[in-house]
Amino acid sequence: MTTLGSSDAWRRPGPTAEQRRADVFIGLAVTAVALFNLTLTTSTGAFHLGPPPSWPEQVCWCLAITVPLAVRRRFPLTIAVVVSAAFIVAQVRAAPEMQLATGALFCAIYTAGAWADDHRRSRQVRAGIIAGMFAWLLVSIWLSIDAVPADAFDGARGPVPPLLAAIVSALLVNALMFGFAFFFGETAWVAARREHQLHEQAEQLRRARDEAGERAVMGERLRIARELHDVVAHHVSVMGVQAAASRRVMDKDPARARTALAAIEQSARTAVDELRRMLSLLRRGTGTDEGPATVGVERVESLLAGARDAGLAARFGVFGAPVPLPDSLSQAAYRIVQESVTNTLKHAGATTIDVRIRYLAQELEVESSDDGRGGRADRPGAGLGLIGMRERVAAHDGTLEVGPRPQGGYRVRARFPLAAAAPCPVESAETTA
Repeated sequence: MTTLGSSDAWRRPGPTAEQRRADVFIGLAVTAVALFNLTLTTSTGAFHLGPPPSWPEQVCWCLAITVPLAVRRRFPLTIAVVVSAAFIVAQVRAAPEMQLATGALFCAIYTAGAWADDHRRSRQVRAGIIAGMFAWLLVSIWLSIDAVPADAFDGARGPVPPLLAAIVSALLVNALMFGFAFFFGETAWVAARREHQLHEQAEQLRRARDEAGERAVMGERLRIARELHDVVAHHVSVMGVQAAASRRVMDKDPARARTALAAIEQSARTAVDELRRMLSLLRRGTGTDEGPATVGVERVESLLAGARDAGLAARFGVFGAPVPLPDSLSQAAYRIVQESVTNTLKHAGATTIDVRIRYLAQELEVESSDDGRGGRADRPGAGLGLIGMRERVAAHDGTLEVGPRPQGGYRVRARFPLAAAAPCPVESAETTA
């Protein structure tokens, strides 16, 4: 975007159709007033420049100076040169109408400064016009000095010689007129450039807002994908293991098969309930918020009960004095355990899983370990789950450790910093199955 420091680089757009129509009306109105003023001037005999030319020639010079204003914003530099040249020639020819002609000259110089697309050239053209005007003024003064009547300054009473005072007055008036025309043209051009910059900045802000919105949507999609992975992958994995176990014992142990089928049914209902909750949150337009947590560390034991139904020997222990946890942190801890159990069921080939929650002085530590084979890098499908774990831990300024254990199996350990909170009167406990 163009800045104030690079003013000559910006090119002002041309006038709109409405502005062009307005110029035509203004040009015609100024021309009509100028012709009327020419009639009045001729009627009064106020021929200050000398004997005037014929009436048709007077009309021609009047039209040559005012009619070009009808297209002044379409061709600002050309109109400024044309009007200036016509003004000088009209004075040479002693055309009597100079009041409206002077205003037209002022307007043409102003328009050249305000509307020229190339501002550098506009300055050069306007400086050339003003220099030419002063040169003509000096020449006309020089040529008219001898024609000044002897009694022209009989009433002079000031301290300055009358002829010198007249010359300085003429130069001062012209300097003010051309200076204001130049200054107002510059001011209008700068104002237009600043308005353009404001529009550009507004457009940049709009684009930034749209990009931020797109990033928010993408983040929401990733969050939904993470939630779906956590919910669906876990329950489907458990149901798959239980279905396989039910198939194997269907003929030999019908009671055990019925127990496995009941567990499959319960897992399916839980998965549907959680999916319904997520869809309800999306319909309400909760944005990127997680919404009220419906799962937390208090449900880890129920989670492991499903793992036990799937055939794992699951141990669960809570160490330290539990403290109240924020819903988002409690949910993050639960999801990390859920993902660990899911990967153990799907990929590890493990028989035992050990989950421990430790309430330390300044941290909450969640650890899940199994006796399965290899590392998660060798387990297909674990990538998105590990990404979700890292995002959840990072969102709470925690740390995550994942990798194989030296004695075999695999360990996931997450630590979350805890704000100062009063511990609940609950003793440490450990359960096994």
